[in-house]
Amino acid sequence: MITLQLFSTAGCHLCESAEQLIYSLSSAKNIQLKIIEIGDDDQLVEQYGIRIPVIKFSDESELNWPFTQQDILQKITVADLEL
Repeated sequence: MITLQLFSTAGCHLCESAEQLIYSLSSAKNIQLKIIEIGDDDQLVEQYGIRIPVIKFSDESELNWPFTQQDILQKITVADLEL
């Protein structure tokens, strides 16, 4: 199973769109989503505040918005992560 981290915050409509995109993908693939609320951590706000939503993969690589399901699957393949 692949675990993806989605850096997000409350009230972010782009983050909500990204979350739905990943959830629709995870129902067909072996993907688990962990949502990271950046608003609870000043360091995360500084790092991701103007870039969210951002997906972080298990190899520590990141994918910035905008992205599609195809972008996510391609990143998983390039990173040689197991589905």
